[in-house]
Amino acid sequence: MLPEELTELAKSIQKLQAEAQTTEVKATHGGCPPRLYDTLSSFSNQDSGGILVFGLDENKNFEAVGVYDLQDLQKKVTEQCNQMEPPVRAVFTFAEYGAATICSAEIPAIDLTERPCYYKGAGKIKGSYVRVGDADLPMTDYEIYSYESYRKHLHDDERPVSRAAMDLLNRDKLEEYIRMKKIERPQFSLMERSQIEEMLNISRSGVPTLAAVMNFYLYPQGLFPQLGITAIVVPGLEIGDVEEGGARFIDNKRIEGTISDMAEEALIFCRRNMKQKTIIDPDTGKRRDLTEYPINAIREAVLNALIHRDYSVHTEGTPIQLNLFQNRLEIHSPGNLYGRMTVEQLGIARPDLRNPALAIMAEGLTEAENRYSGIPTIRREMKMWGLPEPVFQNRRNEFVVILYNKGEKEESIALTQPAIGNPTMQDVLEFCSTPRTKGEIAKFFGVKTKYYVMHRYVNPLLEEGRLAMTIPEKPQSKLQRYYSVR
Repeated sequence: MLPEELTELAKSIQKLQAEAQTTEVKATHGGCPPRLYDTLSSFSNQDSGGILVFGLDENKNFEAVGVYDLQDLQKKVTEQCNQMEPPVRAVFTFAEYGAATICSAEIPAIDLTERPCYYKGAGKIKGSYVRVGDADLPMTDYEIYSYESYRKHLHDDERPVSRAAMDLLNRDKLEEYIRMKKIERPQFSLMERSQIEEMLNISRSGVPTLAAVMNFYLYPQGLFPQLGITAIVVPGLEIGDVEEGGARFIDNKRIEGTISDMAEEALIFCRRNMKQKTIIDPDTGKRRDLTEYPINAIREAVLNALIHRDYSVHTEGTPIQLNLFQNRLEIHSPGNLYGRMTVEQLGIARPDLRNPALAIMAEGLTEAENRYSGIPTIRREMKMWGLPEPVFQNRRNEFVVILYNKGEKEESIALTQPAIGNPTMQDVLEFCSTPRTKGEIAKFFGVKTKYYVMHRYVNPLLEEGRLAMTIPEKPQSKLQRYYSVR
């Protein structure tokens, strides 16, 4: 970082009056902070790294108060960096800012195979942190395990399930699967049955694997009650909204069975609860019925959740969630993106597979294609339906797919609703010279719904780059604010 970039960063922090996902401010006019370990850990454990800014005082509206001693500050920060495992290598920059001298320490991200970075004095379990907004939070056992499993190439779908019995696997489905594999690989016919089952990850020393249980067992949820899908239809836009009679859910179902059973049942549930519209071709006069969401897109999203969810002991108590709202369909899958994959790379890069054995079995038992085509299919189908782009969110400990409909009834109300004073885009930009929530924007202009504010003003300005988010990594964050870009 150049000194000029440091001064620009300081100006931005003072303007926003906030820290961020990648910045942490420390007032050091009275000495070096005694404990930077939490932030050093969290910055090192995120792909973007982070920047510690010394010499601004958060308690005085981020006023520049300066650094007590640049030489001593570097020394003591470096000493704390050396207490981390692996050691952190900070890069320091100084700059004159007004009448004060400020300093930054850039903390690089460590490689995924070396994470988590933690404070040696507290140990890995208590000394590992993750950055959430502007806060450093202790890593969960699952987050620590996910790094360990990736580094050691551990695949939970291949672990034997001691409570399972081979004679409770569906014999017809299993025999058909093995027959298909013998056709694909004639060498299997030369092996003993036990060897074939080992090679195909069906069993380990005669005990069924988790992949076999989820694909062939007569009742997988008898062993793992929560490895299913909870599907609900909400009569509003958020969980908690109720109908006039007080009902919280229009429909509510627990979906169980093997992966192929659950995928089929989830589609039946969605078909039953989706709206349908009829389109008349103006040229031919033929009628065509369209579901609210494209079935192929839902199918791919559900299969992705079932096949690529985390099946470790840390998440086996968490089901997949399928939530139908008035304006969207959400599918929540336990476990965030695996390995080096990012949301931006979905459908483009070839990902590491969290559950390779389970994925290969599911490919043979369902119409799932283990060819990285699921995400492109979802995008293509939504576009063909004339619906908004699907949204993919890699949240803490879960991955979420969101499909939006046009919300015809709600949209027609929202788009015709006049705002008091009929604000222009420039009015919104001026109001957002100080970061604002969407609720604050709606209230200021007298608009009744946040949906209208987002659709009519905020989203177009975001697309044009004239508005920006204070937490761009988490678009749906409750702490999200929007500010005008000068």
